[in-house]
Amino acid sequence: MENQVKKWLVKWMNPEVISYLIFGVLTTLVDWLLYALLRHMGLDYRFCTALSWFASVIFAYVTNKLFVFRNYNFRPSYLLKECAAFFACRISTGVFNFVAMLLLVDGLHSNEYAAKAVLAVAVIVLNYVGSKLFIFRKK
Repeated sequence: MENQVKKWLVKWMNPEVISYLIFGVLTTLVDWLLYALLRHMGLDYRFCTALSWFASVIFAYVTNKLFVFRNYNFRPSYLLKECAAFFACRISTGVFNFVAMLLLVDGLHSNEYAAKAVLAVAVIVLNYVGSKLFIFRKK
């Protein structure tokens, strides 16, 4: 059993995963802080969710490309394809997040911040899988 735990730790606790988690937390902070600021300004939570998501996706793309997956290919044709794939993945998880917020807040009357916290974990995992397998994969 101990050997299995070691194998799991070696596989999942590597510099890439650790840096992804760090930047995932920072991306979540960008999302939450902007969301809280916009809500404090009296804007509707649906608009705040969409705008804070968009800002966090831009932040995530730059940090994932440069610091997590260390992809320094800046050819315009490559960047266009990579950026489109990144945004497509994030749109998918963004739609999931938005619909889940509607279900949790409007449907189940959950606390909006508790809902955002639970969904943040799910979205970070889904985004890592998408980034690792489809966007920044090593060839």
